[in-house]
Amino acid sequence: MTERMIDANGVELCTESFGDPSDPPVLLIMGTGASMLWWEEGLCRLLADGGRFVIRYDHRDTGRSVTYEPGRPSYTGADLVGDAVAVLDAHGIPAAHLVGVSAGGAFAQLVALDHADRVLSLTLISTTGAVPMDRELPPPTEEFMRFVSSAQVDWSRAASVIDYLVAYSRVLAGGRRPFDEGAARDLVRRDVERARDFAAVQNHDLLPHAEQPPKSLSSLALPTLVVHGTADPMFPFEHGRALAQEIPTADLLALEDAGHGIERADWETIADAVLRHTAAPGNHA
Repeated sequence: MTERMIDANGVELCTESFGDPSDPPVLLIMGTGASMLWWEEGLCRLLADGGRFVIRYDHRDTGRSVTYEPGRPSYTGADLVGDAVAVLDAHGIPAAHLVGVSAGGAFAQLVALDHADRVLSLTLISTTGAVPMDRELPPPTEEFMRFVSSAQVDWSRAASVIDYLVAYSRVLAGGRRPFDEGAARDLVRRDVERARDFAAVQNHDLLPHAEQPPKSLSSLALPTLVVHGTADPMFPFEHGRALAQEIPTADLLALEDAGHGIERADWETIADAVLRHTAAPGNHA
């Protein structure tokens, strides 16, 4: 694997690649508030060992990428969408398979709607429609809303931030499977220690949303795989089902009792599905 700083739209982003650059490229887009470490190395290696050139990167205000003063982000959600395209440009990649989690899945949809020529396929994990869908969808669970409305954190203290993020990870896991607190704490600790300024990630909560293109998801003609946990507390499973129904080319993979995000127990299932999806006829570089 190779970590590399790139210039993206005039700012510095940290990227890391796995595998052979001559293999079909897969760009991993994490959700807001999360660095590329949340695409854990074990999953990246499963994809690379399956014959894919895998790139992950830190969003602005996460990890080693450009950091802004907490409370004063001078960028928008549209800039985060544009950064995904800029990462491809910096690596000399005309088009890639995009795999996005949570808000990263929304970013991937917006890239596909605005820059279809840069996208070979979509894999959308634990996310919902990036543009309005004409259907009623369930809100987050009561437990999730209780946590986000009441949790306390002191962003000046690493220990407080780590405890908060571990507790948040437990809620996101959905409660139907055993929660590996040790693994969660280790990942969160490494993420906090690696960040230029871990308090700056709060800026993601202040961003204006990316402008929505005047297109519907039904206009997407790209091969699409929707992956969704049946116990997702942020975007209940109906969001995944609706997304798969809205995009004409989409298939749905349900992860039984999985919560929001990617759990280690699902790495092989997800990697196998992504490898099959990105190897379909006419669906690879």
